[in-house]
Amino acid sequence: MVETTADSDLLDLRKGRPAAGQDPVKRAQIIEGARRVFIDKGFEAASMNDITREAGVSKGTIYVYFANKEELFEALIEEERGTIFKNMYEVLDHFDDLRKTLVKFGMVLSAKITSAKVIQAQRTVVGASDRIPELGARFYERGPKRGHDKVMVFLNEAVERGLLKIDDVDLAAYQFTELCLAGLFRQCIFSYRTKAPSPAEIEHVVRSGVNVFLKAYGTEKLAAEEQVSEPA
Repeated sequence: MVETTADSDLLDLRKGRPAAGQDPVKRAQIIEGARRVFIDKGFEAASMNDITREAGVSKGTIYVYFANKEELFEALIEEERGTIFKNMYEVLDHFDDLRKTLVKFGMVLSAKITSAKVIQAQRTVVGASDRIPELGARFYERGPKRGHDKVMVFLNEAVERGLLKIDDVDLAAYQFTELCLAGLFRQCIFSYRTKAPSPAEIEHVVRSGVNVFLKAYGTEKLAAEEQVSEPA
């Protein structure tokens, strides 16, 4: 009797072993190997053979987990995003002092976006997007776009509270993030600077950006509240 894949998977489960394609340790091993290859060669030059060798698995094993290089790359990006950006937007869930909240979030955002790991990932995605535009589109929708929507929700709440007056919240959310990254992101992405900006640099840029943002969109109510909260 010939043993089918389903029979083999069932046998593995009965023996307490993960079924084919279900072993989280093996999957992590493959992704880690892929990470090293993509960083070293970039998406275009990397091959599944390279990843197989680097991960220390057979070609048959790697295709059980991932159908192709594109699928593996997306899995890697999703894992990186989940690790790096986890809980980042929780800052916006606790609305207290508007200026302090914007500064705190802006500093976290700027530090994450300009970190070496994120810069490298973005370069790789940009390189891959030229040949596979849908990959770049999915990257944007699942990452930057989701974050942008969360910033919009926060700004809309500030508008409802009468602290901000914004006609185009969608545009204002983009403006805010750009102000928090002013100069820093481009210097990093183009390797003008080889090290991530220091916390002091980030704070200087973010505080200045928040000042500009609130001068443009802050209301008299916000100004009055901030004047009252200032120490005598």
